[in-house]
Amino acid sequence: MRALEGKSVVVTGGSRGIGLAITDACLEAGGRVLVGARHASAELEQRGVPFLATDVRDRDAVHALAARAVSLHGGLDVWINDAGVSIWRAIERVDQDFAKELLDTNLLGTLWGCQAAAERLGQGGAIVNVASLAGRRGSANNSVYCASKFGVVGMTQSLALELGPRGIRVNAVCPVYVRTETLVSNLRGDHPDRPEADPQGFLDRFAATRTALGRLPLASEVAGTCVYLASDAARAITGQNLHVDCGAMPS
Repeated sequence: MRALEGKSVVVTGGSRGIGLAITDACLEAGGRVLVGARHASAELEQRGVPFLATDVRDRDAVHALAARAVSLHGGLDVWINDAGVSIWRAIERVDQDFAKELLDTNLLGTLWGCQAAAERLGQGGAIVNVASLAGRRGSANNSVYCASKFGVVGMTQSLALELGPRGIRVNAVCPVYVRTETLVSNLRGDHPDRPEADPQGFLDRFAATRTALGRLPLASEVAGTCVYLASDAARAITGQNLHVDCGAMPS
């Protein structure tokens, strides 16, 4: 039997990038998937996956997404929080709007997802948060993003203890850089080392010099880890923030 066979799964931010890879992995594992994101995508539409326009900064919208999953699939078994924003900015250029965008999306958006899921998950339910290696160590020109992802790591540990007595597991994945169009675009902005750096060249150098395996993880590998953590194979695992980083930061 496939790992998520027949399970009702919600993926936020599941229309592109790592989120789309998670959607695909959940489908391949037999899950009945509902995607919530600000915008659909042509790739998602091609897959015929149910979609509900959802801004995770809006608590009511996130709860509506959870209610839709219950209505559509008769319940809720797995919730994966992937929706997020990653932009570098030096501290002197951080303003209130910038900080609010990242914190409301990455931190509060994850909190609302966990809250909506916790109200509807039963015994054996699973929440998987997509954090980041930036939630385990800081990096220059990245204070707001790191703060948001450190918060997700702490939230994951806390909710694992809170929801564990109800038989609900809460884990997170912490990927290092994953080559996506969004990442390459972001790297052209405030880069953590030097703003003029070539994005692809930076990623190649990082992979060669900063990882044990000499490469970066694929989106499909992050997705596969999410499926594992959501599955019964991981039923003894909760409160973990698992690095998916090809050995960039052994723990």
